[in-house]
Amino acid sequence: MTARTPSLMLQGTGSHVGKSLLVAGLCRAYAARGLNVRPFKAQNMSNNAAVTESDAEIGRAQALQARAAGVPPTSDMNPVLLKPESETGAQVIVQGKVYGQADARAYHVLKPELMPAVLESFERLSGEADIVLAEGAGSPAEVNLRPGDIANMGFALAAQVPVLLIGDIERGGVIASLLGTAFLLEAEERALVKGCVINKFRGDPSLFDDAVPVIEEGLGAPCLGIVPYFEAAGLLPAEDAVSLDGAGTRLVPGAGRTIRIAVPRFARIANFDDLDPLRAEPDVDLVIVQPGRALPGDADLVLLPGSKSTRADLAQLRAEGWDIDIQAHLRRGGSLLGLCGGYQMLGRSIADPGGVEGPAGSSDGLGHLDVATELTGEKRLEAVSGRELESGEAVSGYEMHMGVTHGLDRTRPMLELPHGEEGARSRDGKVSGSYVHGLFAADGFRHAFLSRFAQRQRGVMNWDSSVDETLDALARHLEDALDLDRLLEIARAR
Repeated sequence: MTARTPSLMLQGTGSHVGKSLLVAGLCRAYAARGLNVRPFKAQNMSNNAAVTESDAEIGRAQALQARAAGVPPTSDMNPVLLKPESETGAQVIVQGKVYGQADARAYHVLKPELMPAVLESFERLSGEADIVLAEGAGSPAEVNLRPGDIANMGFALAAQVPVLLIGDIERGGVIASLLGTAFLLEAEERALVKGCVINKFRGDPSLFDDAVPVIEEGLGAPCLGIVPYFEAAGLLPAEDAVSLDGAGTRLVPGAGRTIRIAVPRFARIANFDDLDPLRAEPDVDLVIVQPGRALPGDADLVLLPGSKSTRADLAQLRAEGWDIDIQAHLRRGGSLLGLCGGYQMLGRSIADPGGVEGPAGSSDGLGHLDVATELTGEKRLEAVSGRELESGEAVSGYEMHMGVTHGLDRTRPMLELPHGEEGARSRDGKVSGSYVHGLFAADGFRHAFLSRFAQRQRGVMNWDSSVDETLDALARHLEDALDLDRLLEIARAR
């Protein structure tokens, strides 16, 4: 019998318990030990996506995990990606390319057809790696979704990968959530659970000592560690938009913020990690404006982010009255920037004759740029680099959109890229738009752009370096909290 590649799967008692962050930290920790590590998530649901070197699309979390492992991201790391377009429907991405659209019920029927692609991707990764660190999705205890499961125990059973259950103590009820999850597993599924980890612990961990034997007896497996809350988590790209809920729009503390940026929170906001480098600047107050609130009247810039359902989010923008707020903002001399879907909204019209992102039809745009967009059935996925024309500063990022934009304001482009000029600007330069995500990760461009709103010293922050420094700190954090040698033994015993 051929030896299997060591593998370990982290499954959660629910969504947002910290699985993605733990996998990223373990990827960096084991890579630092000299191991060839690969991350894997069979099925992800997120509108925060990334483009690989082969122009394939995967979840942003897996791209970050690949970075933590020190390897380029590939479509095999996330063979199935669901990008929600409505409350019940999503675009289905398989091995990096658009497979189709499906509502929740149709996808439930489709899942078994996708398992071969999932296992194929996992086996390819296994052939490259010393260890594969896999991540589940949601919870394995969702018994209504168990038939045909490819995300959690369905995959773990098919690939025979040992499982760690992750519980989030910050939510409360962590003991019940761990034991309740185990209770709802089938016997063969429960046999794969080799231990649990308590995540996001604040305060004195000795106060949890009496709970550990209760968990271990009920789970039939050891508690392998208590991970303290990692305060720097916000400095890393988030997997989905729940991270934008409520407060906490600033990544770093600081007084004396002189530049205010307002970002309306769309229902289907996408690729919002575009905002992270701006939030990390000490002189920037970036406000995520929640539904029901007006855009602040003292903003220097209103930034319309990406959207997975541009026409639907444009309708939401109008329903919230944000279009009126934007008009007032421009009358006061403010600036307006649209990225990807936000760029499309700035034009005269958005046509979707084939129903690419929802019901077929067309919508009037905001009319702040003299351009028009038609959504097409072929998605553009490409990593790009070039320069911003106004500043001459280098930029890099990726395009990920279904749509072609034409019009007079495209004769005043924002960027110069290898395939030609890109984006559009209004005659007075106050309104601009681009399809390129990731622009603000370029330190020189970010400084030049922000300097248009206030005199400022160029900061010492190097965004790319700060992400790697945070991943290094996360790896050390996990080294202190977990017995990584024991986790490796579990992975090798597969």
